[in-house]
Amino acid sequence: MSEVQNIQWFPGHMTKTKRQIQANLKLVDAVAEIIDARIPVSSRNPDLDKLIQNKPRVILLNKSDMANPTATKMWIHYFSEQGTTAIPVDCKSGKGLNKFPQAVNTVLQQKIEKLKAKGMKNPTMRIMIVGIPNVGKSSFINRISRKDRAKVEDRPGVTRGNQWFTISQNLEMLDTPGVLWPKFDDQVVGEHLAFTGAVKDQVIDTELLALRLLDFLKTLKPADFIIRFKLDEIDLDSVSSYDLLQLIGKKRGMLVSGGEIDTERAAIMILDEFRAAKLGRITVEMPGGGTR
Repeated sequence: MSEVQNIQWFPGHMTKTKRQIQANLKLVDAVAEIIDARIPVSSRNPDLDKLIQNKPRVILLNKSDMANPTATKMWIHYFSEQGTTAIPVDCKSGKGLNKFPQAVNTVLQQKIEKLKAKGMKNPTMRIMIVGIPNVGKSSFINRISRKDRAKVEDRPGVTRGNQWFTISQNLEMLDTPGVLWPKFDDQVVGEHLAFTGAVKDQVIDTELLALRLLDFLKTLKPADFIIRFKLDEIDLDSVSSYDLLQLIGKKRGMLVSGGEIDTERAAIMILDEFRAAKLGRITVEMPGGGTR
């Protein structure tokens, strides 16, 4: 088993963002929290519950096209039992986003009915969008607003100031920059975030991270992973992750002078292919603390 890294990343602007969320909560009726369907625990900021408090919430399980569909159903059921509406979406393609307005209406039904009873025919509801960096908030807003107005980049931490977006005649959304917490109390949380690219690769040891990912994949044995790297004749239970890294690097022709394997290059390739779901639709975290 490879060593777990102690990963820390907390840019200064994120402290400011937490203050912005607190200051703007009074302007909104509900919160839409976007999380990564592959890591539904690690991609949630534990500070948000304290910040949001009793505001109605909708959870969007983004990147569900990359996650195990059975696992995603289990997570939706889990959140439902917690009293929270959750819907699976893919913000890049827009799949599932048609369910978002109805989900908002459901969680705000009582408030809407009260306002209508006071004579407001179509009251405008305001939603705050929250989530950690690189979880898909900008892609969500671009899709849901049908306008490419939010800056989207596949790199953590590109959105900065708060931005309002008019979605329809009676729905407005407030975007916030991505927020991470100052310290990962559980090192595995930081590791899972690094697996999916939510933490900048510059602050981690990519080779060690790839070995940890291979530890997981060896246990899970996803068919696409085995087929892609032609590992059907390899006993994954007995081979070390470092030997597996070298084997994969060799199969991909990643050699340096002298015939040695370029393990750093192989590590980067494995992480990239996992993040692009080329190794299969994989959910790392399951309800109840397990992995899949």
